[in-house]
Amino acid sequence: MKVIIPLAGKGTRLRPHTHTTPKPLLRVGGRPVMSYILDDLKELGVNEAIFITGHLKEAIERYIGAEYPEFTSHFVEQPVQNGTAGAVALAEPWVDGEVLIIFVDTLFDADLSLVKRLDPGIAGVIWAKEVEDYQRFGVVVTDAEHNMTRIVEKPAEPISKAANIGLYYIRDWQLLFEGIRHTMQSPTGKAGEYYLTDAFQYMIDQGAKIRVAEVGGWYDCGQLDTLLETNRHLLEHGRALRPEGGRGVRVHDPVRIAAGVTLEDCEVGPNVTVEAGCTIRASALRDTIVGAHTTIEHARLHGSLIGNHVIVRHARGAVSLGDHATVDLRDGE
Repeated sequence: MKVIIPLAGKGTRLRPHTHTTPKPLLRVGGRPVMSYILDDLKELGVNEAIFITGHLKEAIERYIGAEYPEFTSHFVEQPVQNGTAGAVALAEPWVDGEVLIIFVDTLFDADLSLVKRLDPGIAGVIWAKEVEDYQRFGVVVTDAEHNMTRIVEKPAEPISKAANIGLYYIRDWQLLFEGIRHTMQSPTGKAGEYYLTDAFQYMIDQGAKIRVAEVGGWYDCGQLDTLLETNRHLLEHGRALRPEGGRGVRVHDPVRIAAGVTLEDCEVGPNVTVEAGCTIRASALRDTIVGAHTTIEHARLHGSLIGNHVIVRHARGAVSLGDHATVDLRDGE
């Protein structure tokens, strides 16, 4: 089995950080977002991946080559952002059998081994998560046997609460790409894009059965507030790392403080991740992720995402600062 991982998006909701770092390489719980997914794939036995790249593609290629050399990796640039169907279409030359398709804006608790136990008549699986705010999502409508009948984007009526999370397994890969070709020969959607879900609908209209399975957890990494919520979840479930202590240091779990961080006269947590090489002095941090080699002094921060090699002094409140930024508000500016 192979996996297709579309990565071409610019991550506009996480600027300024995504000006210099691809969204899948932003760190949460002390690791890049996509590393959690790649580790799950290794456990499943997947060792060949097609990465659909675009924005900052060189950084993605360097990371995969350095950290996952055991993968047979193919990198394909998506020069035109024409939607999810357009992205997956680019992988067709490397697909010759069953395939996973994973969009890495989110992390999930899913039993991927389900694909090894499917009935022979099932053409694929769409994983979903029941949500209350269903109007925000594309939701999957199912029949009595939990097979997909259609996907409806942001429904006004509660026809389903099963949100489509961007995790798919397709056994009938030939019908998938037939559906993608049909979709891309049809008019685009409202945003001028071609949607992969329309290809799934084509498969169903041709008689295919696509099973809908629910994930145990779904954690969004696509915008600041949800990235911080996901950081908290990871810290509460095995990624926490308490500091050894320091002069005048108070810690409120959960936190992850990397080795080599200097803490002096400060209060950290809950939900704080600090990468290696940082100095936190005379400050208080909560609900904050701090990149490597950053200095924070005389500040009180919450709900913040701070990049690498940043200097923050005398700031209050929520800030979002990309790499190499400097903010010093000692004069009230």
